[in-house]
Amino acid sequence: MTARPPPDDDDLVRLRLYVTGATPASARAVVNARRFCEAHLAGRYTLEVLDIGEHVELAAEDQIVAAPTLMRLMPQPLRRFIGDLSDEARLLRGLVPTA
Repeated sequence: MTARPPPDDDDLVRLRLYVTGATPASARAVVNARRFCEAHLAGRYTLEVLDIGEHVELAAEDQIVAAPTLMRLMPQPLRRFIGDLSDEARLLRGLVPTA
């Protein structure tokens, strides 16, 4: 079995998840985001997890008004998902690029 070549940067789904400390909703969002990405985007995503309290300026720049918030940065258009990310069907419709 041959290994797949690494994806080009253009093929990567770039995600940023804003959380607020160690709250239960934030912990669920991190687990759900990682589980979703491994199930549907394995090998072709990056997931950056940021605590709003530690990244205030970036959160303001990204216009984060609630946490947890998952942003799909690439491919465009930008998409946002607020909550614990437990609705897998909604995430699938909004995050996974169609071929």
